[in-house]
Amino acid sequence: MEFCPKCGSLLMMKKKKFGCPRCNYTSKTNLKLRISEEIKEQKEVAVVSDKQGQTDPITDFKCEKCGHGRSYFWIQQMRSGDEAESKFYKCVKCKNTVREDD
Repeated sequence: MEFCPKCGSLLMMKKKKFGCPRCNYTSKTNLKLRISEEIKEQKEVAVVSDKQGQTDPITDFKCEKCGHGRSYFWIQQMRSGDEAESKFYKCVKCKNTVREDD
């Protein structure tokens, strides 16, 4: 990175040479900029599939289909941002899913 000697702003590439966007300083020499990044370690990301189990929280909600009293639940924005989100309940026993809009 090269900075403007007059105002300290970062020099940007103009037509053929680097120049300052603030004070219109133009570099008289061609600058060679090189950007590099070194990644030292890569963290492993845990992935949970539907086969391994349900990850949604469980709440008391009576299933309309089988009458079981426990269901998984999640909230999802289905409409525009200024409207309320939809709540979904999935029965722990029969996997029946119900959508509830406020």
